[in-house]
Amino acid sequence: MQIAFHGAAQTVTGSKHLITLNNGKRILLDCGMFQGLGKETNDLNRHFGFDPRSVDYLILSHAHVDHSGLIPRLVKEGFNGRIVTSKATLDLCQVMLADSAHILTADVRFVNKMKEKQGRPHIEPLYTIEDVAKALPLFETYEFEEVIELDEDVKCILTDNGHILGSAAIFLDINENGLRTRLSFTGDIGRYNTQLLQDPKSFPQSDIIICESTYGDRLHDDISNAGQDVLNAIIDTCIRKKGKLIIPAFSLGRTQEIVYTLNKLNMFGILPDVRIFVDSPLSLNATNIVRRHKHELNDDVQEFIESRPDPFGFDQLKYISTKEDSMALNHTKEPCVIIAASGMAEAGRVKHHIKHSLGDSRNTILLVGYAEPHSLAGRLRNGATEVNIFGDPYVVKAEIKVVESYSAHGDYEEMLRYLSCQNANQVREMILVHGEPESMKEWKKHLHGRGFSRIHIPELHETLEFV
Repeated sequence: MQIAFHGAAQTVTGSKHLITLNNGKRILLDCGMFQGLGKETNDLNRHFGFDPRSVDYLILSHAHVDHSGLIPRLVKEGFNGRIVTSKATLDLCQVMLADSAHILTADVRFVNKMKEKQGRPHIEPLYTIEDVAKALPLFETYEFEEVIELDEDVKCILTDNGHILGSAAIFLDINENGLRTRLSFTGDIGRYNTQLLQDPKSFPQSDIIICESTYGDRLHDDISNAGQDVLNAIIDTCIRKKGKLIIPAFSLGRTQEIVYTLNKLNMFGILPDVRIFVDSPLSLNATNIVRRHKHELNDDVQEFIESRPDPFGFDQLKYISTKEDSMALNHTKEPCVIIAASGMAEAGRVKHHIKHSLGDSRNTILLVGYAEPHSLAGRLRNGATEVNIFGDPYVVKAEIKVVESYSAHGDYEEMLRYLSCQNANQVREMILVHGEPESMKEWKKHLHGRGFSRIHIPELHETLEFV
């Protein structure tokens, strides 16, 4: 058996891990889009490093675009196998991938106008809405803990890993000529005692574990402080400074967590009387899907909805869908809170809101999760005093604040807790993916301290062989 790492190798984006069995069958774990890596991003997304036609099965851990975003491209280039995932993940992919296709098409339309003026040939988008439509019928959905028979040699189990709605760790029970290999891919490991989700569940004992590493080098703030941190930012920015609070937030997961937090603050009468906008059509669509799956959320949410049936709606909150209403927010002088995608501020409406807000010291950009260092959010997070947005320089006068407690990724203690279901002595190989090099090095030390002896950090397109 071979495993090749065609994404999320010493970076946190583009998750793609290809298993080739001795009989030639191929299983792809995730098919994510690279994001925020500068000029090389486009080339990485256009070249998989393998032939999509050779893949028999795709098993998808969750719907975030850095894990699912190249599925239509895979189908466009000839993949016609089974896509195995959870029901909630399919529901979310239907809107996430369609939104991605529209963005890609619009971006290429803009680029081609520039190329035409320069007399250079046009380029095609990575994929279109038609490619999304061809991919969706290939999805098959299963319940958590259900035994899925891919074929006579491979069984699969999805277990809830608490990262976002529908997210799963993937366990494969592989038999090759009488030799059994138990392989697990953690996906993105979630957190414990979160606002919305169930705690991560244990997964079967494994021989090989492909493990994420995003926060392998740090501890988060106490998750119970998240509501107070946001409340303090609203009071400081909107009440004291009379400015705007801009919150870049992923449409799926982070937006719903923040809205639910604000809903609770409103219910208890401690949310200041300022208007709150969620400015993202995708966020609205994703929120509606989470509403449909609210029975899968944790016990605290179930108790909350006995008093307020809609955990993601209240009188101070307005969802913005039209472009005109979004543009109007940039020109309003009214203190307000604007939650908009994307979380890394690399695309979407939040980029425009940041552009219009950076030059005013009354405003605050509140960063509530991981941002790739080269992304706009990452540069602001790292203290940049000037940033380029849409090709123009902008001086950073607005206040930049960071709230770590909202992360959907477990820190190293939470990841160690998640892995405590494993007997480290029985794990032949631990393979670290989905992390920056420094966090991976520190995560490796923590794992060694817990008895995991063989740990490897692969490079992009590296292939490991197991016998």
